[in-house]
Amino acid sequence: MSIHPDLLTILACPKCKGELTVVDAEAGLFCPPCAVVYPVRDDIPIMLVEEAVAKADWDAGKRSVKDSAAK
Repeated sequence: MSIHPDLLTILACPKCKGELTVVDAEAGLFCPPCAVVYPVRDDIPIMLVEEAVAKADWDAGKRSVKDSAAK
């Protein structure tokens, strides 16, 4: 299932209220001003600032805050 286009028009970054773009075949929603990706799990966008993953970490394959913290 995909993220409905109408949902994308109303979703905004919870931190800066900026627009989001879909990344990685709808696995996440990217906020360019904040440089973070909000993961989509079970077709549900996780729109919590504390769950956001830095874009650099996301690009490195880390898909959660736990993945980002692990070294």
